[in-house]
Amino acid sequence: MNIRETAPRPTELEKFSTRTDTRDYLAKATPTKEKLKDWLVVDVDAHVNETAFWSEVTDCIDNDVLRYIAEAFRDRGPAPGLLNANGPLYQDVAGRIMHQQKLAEPTPPGLHRQVQLSQRAMDAMGIDYMVVFPTPMLSLGMHPQIDVEVALGNAYNRWLIEQILPQDKRQKALLYLPFNDPDACVETVERFADAPGVVGFSVTSTRHKPVWHNSYMRLYAALQEAGKPLGFHAGFTWADPSFQQLNRFIGMHSLSFAHYNMVHMTNWVLNGLPERFPKLKVIWIESGLAWVPFVMQRLDSEYMMRTSECPLLKRKPSEYIQEMYFTSQPLERSNMKLTQATFEAIKADTQLLYASDWPHWDFDAPSSITKLPFLKEEAKRNILGLNAARLFELEVPPAQSGVKAPPVAVPAE
Repeated sequence: MNIRETAPRPTELEKFSTRTDTRDYLAKATPTKEKLKDWLVVDVDAHVNETAFWSEVTDCIDNDVLRYIAEAFRDRGPAPGLLNANGPLYQDVAGRIMHQQKLAEPTPPGLHRQVQLSQRAMDAMGIDYMVVFPTPMLSLGMHPQIDVEVALGNAYNRWLIEQILPQDKRQKALLYLPFNDPDACVETVERFADAPGVVGFSVTSTRHKPVWHNSYMRLYAALQEAGKPLGFHAGFTWADPSFQQLNRFIGMHSLSFAHYNMVHMTNWVLNGLPERFPKLKVIWIESGLAWVPFVMQRLDSEYMMRTSECPLLKRKPSEYIQEMYFTSQPLERSNMKLTQATFEAIKADTQLLYASDWPHWDFDAPSSITKLPFLKEEAKRNILGLNAARLFELEVPPAQSGVKAPPVAVPAE
Protein backbone atom coordinates (compact mmCIF):
# COMPACT_ATOMS: atom_id res chain seq x y z
CA MET A 1 0.00 0.00 0.00
CA ASN A 2 1.26 3.43 -0.84
CA ILE A 3 1.52 5.41 2.39
CA ARG A 4 1.27 8.67 0.50
CA GLU A 5 -2.15 7.68 -0.83
CA THR A 6 -3.62 6.94 2.62
CA ALA A 7 -2.08 9.78 4.65
CA PRO A 8 -4.40 12.80 5.08
CA ARG A 9 -3.38 15.76 3.04
CA PRO A 10 -2.45 18.85 5.06
CA THR A 11 -5.03 21.58 4.93
CA GLU A 12 -3.72 24.86 3.62
CA LEU A 13 -4.12 27.67 6.13
CA GLU A 14 -6.34 30.55 5.15
CA LYS A 15 -4.24 33.37 3.82
CA PHE A 16 -4.29 36.70 5.58
CA SER A 17 -5.99 39.41 3.60
CA THR A 18 -7.58 42.82 4.03
CA ARG A 19 -10.67 40.93 5.32
CA THR A 20 -8.82 39.03 8.04
CA ASP A 21 -10.14 39.74 11.52
CA THR A 22 -7.92 42.01 13.61
CA ARG A 23 -8.02 39.46 16.43
CA ASP A 24 -6.53 36.82 14.12
CA TYR A 25 -3.75 39.18 13.09
CA LEU A 26 -2.96 39.79 16.75
CA ALA A 27 -3.46 36.24 18.02
CA LYS A 28 0.15 35.97 19.22
CA ALA A 29 -0.38 38.99 21.47
CA THR A 30 -3.09 37.25 23.50
CA PRO A 31 -0.73 35.38 25.90
CA THR A 32 0.91 38.71 26.82
CA LYS A 33 -2.56 40.20 27.37
CA GLU A 34 -3.27 37.56 30.03
CA LYS A 35 -0.02 38.36 31.84
CA LEU A 36 -0.85 42.09 31.83
CA LYS A 37 -4.43 41.90 33.07
CA ASP A 38 -3.43 43.69 36.30
CA TRP A 39 -1.34 46.29 34.44
CA LEU A 40 -2.57 49.54 32.94
CA VAL A 41 -1.68 49.60 29.23
CA VAL A 42 -2.05 52.87 27.30
CA ASP A 43 -1.34 52.87 23.58
CA VAL A 44 -0.29 56.44 22.80
CA ASP A 45 -0.14 55.99 19.03
CA ALA A 46 -2.58 53.90 17.00
CA HIS A 47 -4.12 54.86 13.69
CA VAL A 48 -7.43 55.49 12.01
CA ASN A 49 -7.61 54.76 8.30
CA GLU A 50 -9.69 57.90 7.85
CA THR A 51 -10.02 57.62 4.09
CA ALA A 52 -12.19 54.53 4.65
CA PHE A 53 -14.71 56.96 6.13
CA TRP A 54 -13.77 59.92 3.95
CA SER A 55 -17.32 61.00 3.13
CA GLU A 56 -18.07 61.18 6.87
CA VAL A 57 -14.97 63.30 7.45
CA THR A 58 -15.51 65.70 4.56
CA ASP A 59 -19.18 66.13 5.51
CA CYS A 60 -17.81 67.78 8.68
CA ILE A 61 -15.95 70.51 6.75
CA ASP A 62 -17.14 73.90 8.02
CA ASN A 63 -16.30 75.77 4.81
CA ASP A 64 -19.24 75.42 2.38
CA VAL A 65 -17.11 75.82 -0.74
CA LEU A 66 -14.47 73.27 0.27
CA ARG A 67 -17.15 70.83 1.39
CA TYR A 68 -18.76 71.17 -2.04
CA ILE A 69 -15.39 70.58 -3.73
CA ALA A 70 -14.87 67.47 -1.58
CA GLU A 71 -18.29 66.21 -2.70
CA ALA A 72 -17.32 66.85 -6.33
CA PHE A 73 -14.13 64.82 -5.89
CA ARG A 74 -16.26 62.03 -4.38
CA ASP A 75 -18.53 62.00 -7.42
CA ARG A 76 -15.51 61.47 -9.69
CA GLY A 77 -14.54 58.21 -8.01
CA PRO A 78 -13.23 56.58 -4.83
CA ALA A 79 -10.03 58.63 -4.51
CA PRO A 80 -9.89 60.72 -1.28
CA GLY A 81 -10.28 64.15 -2.84
CA LEU A 82 -8.53 67.22 -1.38
CA LEU A 83 -5.74 65.09 0.14
CA ASN A 84 -2.19 65.42 -1.15
CA ALA A 85 -0.15 62.34 -2.08
CA ASN A 86 3.14 61.62 -0.32
CA GLY A 87 4.95 59.45 -2.84
CA PRO A 88 4.74 55.70 -3.51
CA LEU A 89 3.14 53.76 -0.63
CA TYR A 90 5.22 50.68 0.12
CA GLN A 91 4.05 49.88 3.65
CA ASP A 92 1.51 47.17 2.88
CA VAL A 93 3.20 45.52 -0.11
CA ALA A 94 5.34 42.36 -0.28
CA GLY A 95 3.45 40.51 2.43
CA ARG A 96 3.38 43.26 5.03
CA ILE A 97 0.40 43.94 7.29
CA MET A 98 -2.48 44.29 4.86
CA HIS A 99 -4.57 46.29 7.31
CA GLN A 100 -2.28 49.20 6.41
CA GLN A 101 -3.85 49.12 2.96
CA LYS A 102 -7.49 48.58 3.80
CA LEU A 103 -9.66 47.53 6.74
CA ALA A 104 -12.18 45.32 4.99
CA GLU A 105 -12.96 42.84 7.76
CA PRO A 106 -16.68 42.43 8.47
CA THR A 107 -18.22 44.19 11.47
CA PRO A 108 -21.78 43.76 12.77
CA PRO A 109 -24.33 46.58 12.99
CA GLY A 110 -24.15 48.76 16.08
CA LEU A 111 -21.16 50.83 17.10
CA HIS A 112 -19.33 52.80 14.44
CA ARG A 113 -17.14 50.52 12.35
CA GLN A 114 -13.96 52.39 13.30
CA VAL A 115 -14.82 52.06 17.00
CA GLN A 116 -15.30 48.31 16.59
CA LEU A 117 -12.00 47.87 14.72
CA SER A 118 -10.10 49.76 17.42
CA GLN A 119 -11.82 47.75 20.14
CA ARG A 120 -10.73 44.50 18.51
CA ALA A 121 -7.10 45.64 18.54
CA MET A 122 -7.36 46.87 22.13
CA ASP A 123 -8.95 43.66 23.35
CA ALA A 124 -6.43 41.47 21.53
CA MET A 125 -3.38 43.30 22.95
CA GLY A 126 -4.80 44.03 26.40
CA ILE A 127 -4.90 47.81 25.92
CA ASP A 128 -6.96 49.90 28.34
CA TYR A 129 -6.74 53.25 26.52
CA MET A 130 -5.86 53.94 22.90
CA VAL A 131 -4.91 57.34 21.45
CA VAL A 132 -5.83 57.44 17.76
CA PHE A 133 -4.20 59.42 14.95
CA PRO A 134 -5.02 59.81 11.24
CA THR A 135 -2.94 58.08 8.56
CA PRO A 136 -3.00 59.68 5.07
CA MET A 137 -3.56 63.05 6.73
CA LEU A 138 -0.07 62.83 8.26
CA SER A 139 1.14 64.33 4.97
CA LEU A 140 -1.15 67.38 5.17
CA GLY A 141 1.72 69.55 6.38
CA MET A 142 3.03 69.49 2.80
CA HIS A 143 -0.30 70.43 1.24
CA PRO A 144 0.06 73.38 -1.17
CA GLN A 145 -3.24 74.90 0.03
CA ILE A 146 -3.20 76.11 3.62
CA ASP A 147 -6.97 76.55 3.78
CA VAL A 148 -7.42 72.90 2.81
CA GLU A 149 -5.22 71.77 5.71
CA VAL A 150 -7.33 73.89 8.07
CA ALA A 151 -10.61 72.57 6.67
CA LEU A 152 -9.62 68.91 6.66
CA GLY A 153 -7.89 69.09 10.03
CA ASN A 154 -10.91 70.53 11.79
CA ALA A 155 -13.30 68.24 9.88
CA TYR A 156 -11.31 65.25 11.12
CA ASN A 157 -11.38 66.67 14.66
CA ARG A 158 -15.14 67.11 14.51
CA TRP A 159 -15.59 63.59 13.13
CA LEU A 160 -13.62 62.14 16.03
CA ILE A 161 -15.37 64.22 18.68
CA GLU A 162 -18.90 63.79 17.35
CA GLN A 163 -18.90 60.25 15.96
CA ILE A 164 -16.00 58.19 17.38
CA LEU A 165 -14.92 59.21 20.88
CA PRO A 166 -18.43 59.28 22.44
CA GLN A 167 -18.94 55.61 21.60
CA ASP A 168 -16.01 54.34 23.66
CA LYS A 169 -14.47 56.26 26.55
CA ARG A 170 -11.31 54.17 26.27
CA GLN A 171 -10.47 55.78 22.93
CA LYS A 172 -8.77 59.19 23.16
CA ALA A 173 -7.32 61.73 20.75
CA LEU A 174 -4.51 64.23 20.32
CA LEU A 175 -6.37 66.45 17.89
CA TYR A 176 -4.94 67.68 14.61
CA LEU A 177 -3.45 71.21 14.58
CA PRO A 178 -3.35 72.87 11.11
CA PHE A 179 0.15 74.15 11.82
CA ASN A 180 0.58 76.01 8.52
CA ASP A 181 -1.97 78.53 9.84
CA PRO A 182 -0.97 79.64 13.38
CA ASP A 183 -4.19 81.59 14.02
CA ALA A 184 -6.29 78.60 12.99
CA CYS A 185 -4.32 76.48 15.46
CA VAL A 186 -5.28 78.79 18.31
CA GLU A 187 -8.92 78.62 17.22
CA THR A 188 -8.70 74.82 17.17
CA VAL A 189 -7.39 74.71 20.75
CA GLU A 190 -10.02 77.17 21.99
CA ARG A 191 -12.77 75.26 20.19
CA PHE A 192 -11.90 71.68 21.15
CA ALA A 193 -9.67 71.70 24.26
CA ASP A 194 -12.48 70.77 26.64
CA ALA A 195 -14.19 68.21 24.41
CA PRO A 196 -14.61 64.78 26.04
CA GLY A 197 -11.89 62.34 25.03
CA VAL A 198 -9.43 65.02 23.93
CA VAL A 199 -6.17 64.57 25.85
CA GLY A 200 -4.03 66.99 23.85
CA PHE A 201 -3.10 68.27 20.40
CA SER A 202 -0.62 67.23 17.74
CA VAL A 203 1.38 68.60 14.84
CA THR A 204 2.25 66.38 11.91
CA SER A 205 6.02 66.81 11.75
CA THR A 206 6.44 66.42 7.98
CA ARG A 207 6.41 70.10 7.11
CA HIS A 208 8.75 73.07 6.68
CA LYS A 209 7.41 75.53 9.25
CA PRO A 210 9.86 76.54 12.02
CA VAL A 211 8.43 76.01 15.50
CA TRP A 212 10.34 79.03 16.84
CA HIS A 213 8.46 81.58 14.72
CA ASN A 214 6.78 84.31 16.72
CA SER A 215 3.42 83.59 15.09
CA TYR A 216 3.17 80.36 17.13
CA MET A 217 3.64 81.89 20.57
CA ARG A 218 -0.11 82.45 21.05
CA LEU A 219 -0.66 78.77 20.27
CA TYR A 220 1.86 77.59 22.84
CA ALA A 221 0.41 79.95 25.42
CA ALA A 222 -3.10 78.63 24.71
CA LEU A 223 -1.94 75.03 25.07
CA GLN A 224 -0.13 75.80 28.31
CA GLU A 225 -3.18 77.59 29.72
CA ALA A 226 -5.44 74.69 28.71
CA GLY A 227 -3.07 72.21 30.35
CA LYS A 228 -2.93 70.08 27.20
CA PRO A 229 0.32 68.51 25.90
CA LEU A 230 1.61 69.06 22.39
CA GLY A 231 2.73 66.08 20.34
CA PHE A 232 4.87 66.08 17.19
CA HIS A 233 3.89 63.03 15.14
CA ALA A 234 6.61 62.01 12.68
CA GLY A 235 5.96 60.97 9.12
CA PHE A 236 7.72 60.38 5.84
CA THR A 237 7.99 61.94 2.43
CA TRP A 238 10.09 61.29 -0.62
CA ALA A 239 9.41 64.86 -1.75
CA ASP A 240 12.12 66.43 0.41
CA PRO A 241 15.05 67.17 -1.95
CA SER A 242 17.61 65.52 0.31
CA PHE A 243 15.57 62.30 0.48
CA GLN A 244 15.30 62.13 -3.29
CA GLN A 245 18.86 60.79 -3.27
CA LEU A 246 17.59 57.63 -1.52
CA ASN A 247 16.63 54.84 -3.93
CA ARG A 248 15.16 52.42 -1.37
CA PHE A 249 11.94 52.89 0.59
CA ILE A 250 13.58 51.48 3.71
CA GLY A 251 16.28 54.16 3.56
CA MET A 252 13.83 57.01 3.17
CA HIS A 253 11.54 55.53 5.85
CA SER A 254 14.44 55.08 8.30
CA LEU A 255 15.67 58.66 8.01
CA SER A 256 12.52 60.63 7.29
CA PHE A 257 10.66 59.75 10.48
CA ALA A 258 13.61 60.82 12.61
CA HIS A 259 14.68 63.80 10.48
CA TYR A 260 11.69 66.08 10.95
CA ASN A 261 11.44 65.51 14.69
CA MET A 262 15.18 66.16 14.99
CA VAL A 263 14.74 69.51 13.26
CA HIS A 264 11.71 70.54 15.33
CA MET A 265 13.30 69.43 18.61
CA THR A 266 16.52 71.31 17.85
CA ASN A 267 14.58 74.48 17.07
CA TRP A 268 12.34 74.01 20.11
CA VAL A 269 15.24 73.73 22.56
CA LEU A 270 17.78 76.20 21.14
CA ASN A 271 15.16 78.94 20.85
CA GLY A 272 14.33 78.64 24.52
CA LEU A 273 10.72 77.47 24.20
CA PRO A 274 11.03 75.24 27.30
CA GLU A 275 11.93 78.39 29.28
CA ARG A 276 9.17 80.50 27.73
CA PHE A 277 6.51 77.82 28.27
CA PRO A 278 7.79 75.74 31.19
CA LYS A 279 4.44 74.04 31.90
CA LEU A 280 3.81 72.96 28.30
CA LYS A 281 4.54 69.24 27.98
CA VAL A 282 5.92 68.07 24.63
CA ILE A 283 5.77 64.56 23.13
CA TRP A 284 7.78 63.17 20.20
CA ILE A 285 5.78 60.45 18.46
CA GLU A 286 6.61 57.59 16.06
CA SER A 287 10.22 58.46 15.38
CA GLY A 288 11.83 55.73 17.47
CA LEU A 289 14.44 56.56 20.10
CA ALA A 290 17.90 55.92 18.64
CA TRP A 291 18.27 59.50 17.38
CA VAL A 292 17.58 61.16 20.74
CA PRO A 293 20.96 60.54 22.48
CA PHE A 294 22.70 61.76 19.32
CA VAL A 295 20.77 65.05 19.39
CA MET A 296 21.32 65.45 23.14
CA GLN A 297 25.09 65.00 22.95
CA ARG A 298 25.48 66.94 19.72
CA LEU A 299 23.54 69.96 20.97
CA ASP A 300 25.31 69.95 24.34
CA SER A 301 28.69 69.91 22.62
CA GLU A 302 27.81 72.80 20.30
CA TYR A 303 26.03 74.78 23.01
CA MET A 304 29.00 74.71 25.38
CA MET A 305 31.12 76.31 22.64
CA ARG A 306 28.57 78.96 21.60
CA THR A 307 26.27 79.64 24.55
CA SER A 308 25.82 83.24 23.41
CA GLU A 309 23.59 82.02 20.56
CA CYS A 310 21.01 80.66 23.02
CA PRO A 311 20.54 83.45 25.59
CA LEU A 312 17.23 82.05 26.90
CA LEU A 313 18.72 78.73 27.99
CA LYS A 314 19.62 78.27 31.65
CA ARG A 315 20.71 74.64 31.32
CA LYS A 316 22.26 72.36 28.75
CA PRO A 317 19.96 71.27 25.89
CA SER A 318 20.01 67.64 27.05
CA GLU A 319 18.49 68.60 30.40
CA TYR A 320 15.45 70.10 28.68
CA ILE A 321 15.15 67.07 26.40
CA GLN A 322 15.15 64.74 29.41
CA GLU A 323 11.96 66.46 30.60
CA MET A 324 10.15 65.76 27.31
CA TYR A 325 8.11 62.67 26.51
CA PHE A 326 8.71 60.07 23.82
CA THR A 327 6.68 57.21 22.41
CA SER A 328 8.40 53.87 22.07
CA GLN A 329 7.47 52.84 18.54
CA PRO A 330 9.29 51.79 16.44
CA LEU A 331 11.56 50.54 19.19
CA GLU A 332 15.09 49.83 17.95
CA ARG A 333 16.24 46.56 19.56
CA SER A 334 18.99 45.22 17.30
CA ASN A 335 21.66 46.23 19.84
CA MET A 336 20.33 45.82 23.38
CA LYS A 337 23.27 47.67 24.98
CA LEU A 338 22.50 50.74 22.87
CA THR A 339 18.79 50.39 23.66
CA GLN A 340 19.54 50.31 27.38
CA ALA A 341 21.84 53.34 27.12
CA THR A 342 19.13 55.19 25.20
CA PHE A 343 16.56 54.43 27.90
CA GLU A 344 18.94 55.77 30.55
CA ALA A 345 19.68 58.91 28.51
CA ILE A 346 16.03 59.90 28.09
CA LYS A 347 14.99 58.81 31.61
CA ALA A 348 12.59 56.30 30.14
CA ASP A 349 11.27 55.21 33.54
CA THR A 350 9.27 58.45 33.75
CA GLN A 351 9.33 59.90 30.22
CA LEU A 352 8.70 57.01 27.83
CA LEU A 353 5.18 56.12 26.64
CA TYR A 354 4.26 52.81 25.05
CA ALA A 355 2.87 52.99 21.51
CA SER A 356 1.80 50.20 19.14
CA ASP A 357 1.34 52.10 15.84
CA TRP A 358 -1.30 49.52 14.93
CA PRO A 359 -2.29 48.71 12.20
CA HIS A 360 0.91 49.79 10.45
CA TRP A 361 3.36 47.20 9.17
CA ASP A 362 6.05 47.92 11.78
CA PHE A 363 3.76 47.96 14.83
CA ASP A 364 4.96 46.95 18.33
CA ALA A 365 2.88 44.85 20.74
CA PRO A 366 3.17 45.44 24.52
CA SER A 367 5.69 42.59 24.64
CA SER A 368 8.18 44.99 23.02
CA ILE A 369 8.43 46.52 26.50
CA THR A 370 7.81 43.53 28.78
CA LYS A 371 10.60 41.50 27.13
CA LEU A 372 13.32 44.13 27.64
CA PRO A 373 15.79 42.38 29.98
CA PHE A 374 17.23 45.50 31.60
CA LEU A 375 13.95 46.99 32.88
CA LYS A 376 12.55 46.35 36.33
CA GLU A 377 8.83 45.70 36.74
CA GLU A 378 8.12 49.21 38.01
CA ALA A 379 9.71 50.76 34.91
CA LYS A 380 7.75 48.43 32.63
CA ARG A 381 4.50 49.39 34.37
CA ASN A 382 5.34 53.08 34.01
CA ILE A 383 6.22 52.83 30.33
CA LEU A 384 3.26 50.63 29.41
CA GLY A 385 0.68 52.88 31.00
CA LEU A 386 1.29 54.80 34.19
CA ASN A 387 3.45 57.53 32.59
CA ALA A 388 0.71 58.20 30.04
CA ALA A 389 -1.97 58.14 32.75
CA ARG A 390 -0.15 60.90 34.62
CA LEU A 391 0.50 62.93 31.48
CA PHE A 392 -3.08 62.72 30.18
CA GLU A 393 -4.80 62.56 33.59
CA LEU A 394 -6.42 59.21 32.84
CA GLU A 395 -8.35 57.24 35.42
CA VAL A 396 -6.36 54.31 36.80
CA PRO A 397 -8.22 51.45 38.52
CA PRO A 398 -6.62 50.65 41.90
CA ALA A 399 -5.80 47.11 40.77
CA GLN A 400 -3.71 48.51 37.90
CA SER A 401 -1.91 51.24 39.82
CA GLY A 402 1.15 49.11 40.53
CA VAL A 403 0.78 49.78 44.24
CA LYS A 404 0.54 46.59 46.22
CA ALA A 405 -2.21 46.49 48.80
CA PRO A 406 -0.97 46.31 52.40
CA PRO A 407 -1.20 42.86 53.99
CA VAL A 408 -4.39 42.17 55.89
CA ALA A 409 -3.77 42.18 59.61
CA VAL A 410 -4.62 38.90 61.30
CA PRO A 411 -6.33 39.46 64.68
CA ALA A 412 -4.54 37.90 67.62
CA GLU A 413 -6.26 34.92 69.17
